[in-house]
Amino acid sequence: MKRTAINYFMITGLAIILFSFSFIKTGNIRGKVLPAGAASEVFAVLGVDTLKTTVSNGNFAFQNIKTGTYTILVKAISPYQDASIKNVAVIDSVTTDVGVVKLQ
Repeated sequence: MKRTAINYFMITGLAIILFSFSFIKTGNIRGKVLPAGAASEVFAVLGVDTLKTTVSNGNFAFQNIKTGTYTILVKAISPYQDASIKNVAVIDSVTTDVGVVKLQ
């Protein structure tokens, strides 16, 4: 096979792969934990998939995650208690703000 034919097939294959990924729908989740120093990690759970992010100055965010309905778990630092938010919808190209999570 000539070199140009190989290059054509490689470029065509790459284009098909990139085109396939363009159909993956993603969105974002953000929120705030109060008191700001009461949590260090937040998890987003969708079925068997679990994502983790850190808390910075009380703020957290998940970016470019699959669309679906998540449960958000806030891992508290003692003496505070963990918190959860159920049914957080992630919609394609939208940032879902869960607001303020006040830890007790």
